[in-house]
Amino acid sequence: MKLFQRLLVAPAALGLIAPLAANADITSVSNDSDISSEVIQARVDGVEAQLGEIQAGQFSSTTTLTGKAAFITGYVDDDAETDTDEMTMEYMYQLNLNTSFTGEDNLYTRIKTGNVGDHFKDKSQGTYLSAANGNADALKVDKLWYTFPVGESLQVWVGPKIENYYMLASAPSIYKPVTKQFALGGNGSAYGSSTSPGFGVAWTQEVDDPSEGRFGLSVNYTSKDGGNSAKGISGDDSRSFLLTKLEYGSPKWQVSAAMANKSAPTATCNGYDGYFHTGLVGETSSTDTVCTGGDMTAYGLRGYWKPDESGSIPEVQLGYDFASYDEATSGEAEDTAGWMIGLGWKDLFVDGNRAGFAYGSAQAATKVKGGGSDPEEDNNRWEAYYTFKVNDGVSITPAIFGSSDTGSTSSNEYDITGGVLLTEFKF
Repeated sequence: MKLFQRLLVAPAALGLIAPLAANADITSVSNDSDISSEVIQARVDGVEAQLGEIQAGQFSSTTTLTGKAAFITGYVDDDAETDTDEMTMEYMYQLNLNTSFTGEDNLYTRIKTGNVGDHFKDKSQGTYLSAANGNADALKVDKLWYTFPVGESLQVWVGPKIENYYMLASAPSIYKPVTKQFALGGNGSAYGSSTSPGFGVAWTQEVDDPSEGRFGLSVNYTSKDGGNSAKGISGDDSRSFLLTKLEYGSPKWQVSAAMANKSAPTATCNGYDGYFHTGLVGETSSTDTVCTGGDMTAYGLRGYWKPDESGSIPEVQLGYDFASYDEATSGEAEDTAGWMIGLGWKDLFVDGNRAGFAYGSAQAATKVKGGGSDPEEDNNRWEAYYTFKVNDGVSITPAIFGSSDTGSTSSNEYDITGGVLLTEFKF
């Protein structure tokens, strides 16, 4: 951007040089140096004014750019008969642009790329990394929305690329995950729509003391097929997602309840398809017991607590999701449930370092239409990590993770163990 500015200013700079040269000749034959100095200063002031006009017309002084890069080195053993796992080294690169036009609003654009594949972007196995991106080295606009306040207590969002959990009065979880399955207090049924067109509003109660408890209410709507003119943002087959969250708490603690209504035109036999986020694992068979069909109503309960001082006492995050499907047929899941507990230690051993541990169960069927059970009904998943803060911009995180009872049928259940070394650069 600075190079572009210099190119724009070049004609103005040339315009300054010529008069200065002429003034130099005048100075050589004139004994009035004060007049020469005044002329030169006037020329400088004029060019500075022109530069200001160029900057105001071409660049926003309220636009900020931040970003991060992640080097991902790791290994996953899925304990399967066809195991072909090898250690890999992959990357993710992200740019964040924030522009304000009034000082209170914000236009957010996220540009992202990466080459993460295989296990580290596998949503069904629970090995999908929060830092992963699988754009196959293509730089893409990943998020794009506009937010602005209305009065003192309302915030509004609208955008063609947004997810429901960005449009909340506050985040439902304080746990910082390595694997995405533990994001949002358990990336289950209620939260976690995939990137879609959408809009939302959030109300936060005003309180005199910021440390006091206050209520918050958020309502938002996204449509996975909202950019498809054949289905539209509100059509019957648009895969819409209406989320309502009610919360109460302070900066130290919070409890919340969310309800989500999701519509789908067809059954989802892979369970976790990037839209429903049920966490189930299944084959593409209409008789697979972990298929899900029809509209879904989901509920998410969350709670967290922070200690007064960082160190040996951890932050605590709890999450529980359950859901029901309106049009399940024989062999499909009628009800599902999943849960997690996350512990986080700030400044553990060394100021700036952080540790985390999470344990729980991915969404699995608790009731199957026509009888039967989900092979993953007793599954468990976990992760543990420690982040070394090298400096303000660089951190290194070794992490291990695993799960049990993964697989679509009882005959092919297997366990997963893995590890990753995540190096992040923030700027």
